[in-house]
Amino acid sequence: MMKTLFFLSSGCLPLAAAQSGGGAPSFPDGTFGADATFLEKHAGGFVLRSGDAAVAIVPRYQGRVMTATFAGDSGRSTGWINYDLIRSGRKEKHIHAFGGEERLWFGPEGGQYSIYFAPKSEFTFDKWFVPAPIDTDVFTVEKRDASSATFAHDFTLRNWSGFEFQVRAEREIQLLDRAAASRAIGTPIPADLKMVAYQTRNALINRGKTPWKKESGLLSIWLLGMLKHSPTTTVFIPVKQGEGPSVNTDYFGDIPPNRLQVQGDVVYFRGDGKFRSKIGIPPTRSKNIAGSFDPAASRITLIACSPPAPGHSGYVNSAWKLQEKPFSGDALNSYNDGPLDDGGQLGPFYEIESSSPAYELAPGARMEHIQATVHLSGDIASLDALTKAIAGADTAAIAAALPPALPLPKAN
Repeated sequence: MMKTLFFLSSGCLPLAAAQSGGGAPSFPDGTFGADATFLEKHAGGFVLRSGDAAVAIVPRYQGRVMTATFAGDSGRSTGWINYDLIRSGRKEKHIHAFGGEERLWFGPEGGQYSIYFAPKSEFTFDKWFVPAPIDTDVFTVEKRDASSATFAHDFTLRNWSGFEFQVRAEREIQLLDRAAASRAIGTPIPADLKMVAYQTRNALINRGKTPWKKESGLLSIWLLGMLKHSPTTTVFIPVKQGEGPSVNTDYFGDIPPNRLQVQGDVVYFRGDGKFRSKIGIPPTRSKNIAGSFDPAASRITLIACSPPAPGHSGYVNSAWKLQEKPFSGDALNSYNDGPLDDGGQLGPFYEIESSSPAYELAPGARMEHIQATVHLSGDIASLDALTKAIAGADTAAIAAALPPALPLPKAN
């Protein structure tokens, strides 16, 4: 699905200078301009821009794409942002959930090769901690221009089995023009649709003297996107024909049929931020693309990732237990946030995620995972042409794929 991409370069000013007269920007809540101003003030963020398409990035959060717009500073912001946490500067115990619609993580999360649990600790929440390199470490900006930025960071990780990884992470973010975005998703994007699209190229390098071997555990590159939910958002993921189930639900418990359906070669999943649930697409069924449709906003979001390179060891399994098959994980995921058992909630938001396979790396060797994110809005007929090409279903079919959501039980 992902092919070689050719990039645009165009002029861009910092947000504060983008307004007439260079005065301090002022935009309504929920707009890209308001979010970019907030991130610049509280987290040192900056903006990549080409015309009305723009993304806001924070090096302090590992070069995270926090949010995007296809309609300029006054356009709606697409990413979920945890304003309270960012503004407060407080230290959290397990994870600093700053938000962001495309962030760099690593797998596996659970199992004997997990990097989220200290060696030999129990697989319980109180023992789970997100490693600093993907939580609080600041990535260095190595290069930046109007439409791209490159980041890097050197660090050490130790897995549950005690193996120590000496790692260099490199991350490049690049705005895409319409032709490059069309190549990334494998179908032309109609010219009348509003669009913001970007690609991230993410690499891990073994900077130590010890080879990374399957028997001592491997790493994967994991890209997660916290996106703004709505009551009508439906995630749709086209799948290949093949053996075994097309979707894995072995994450947070059973998912009701009004929240998950498989119809033909498409998996549909509700992204309303009201019911904590997660699905995965096995690599043998993945087409390396996933999307969501919000009819209220006439907006489609797509991610398309690079296919696995030869010689990989499979996809890491992130289940919180000792595993018989630690390299039998999923290639794509979607998560819907919702209330926890204690009534609290992180979001609400929903996520679309992709992962690389795990690779054995000799000292100095590197692995890469490339993903394009594309937000589109406009005429329904043009959106229909796109979704039919990608998933064989028009937007009306996507919107109607899930039965109406049942009312959630009220707390006692």
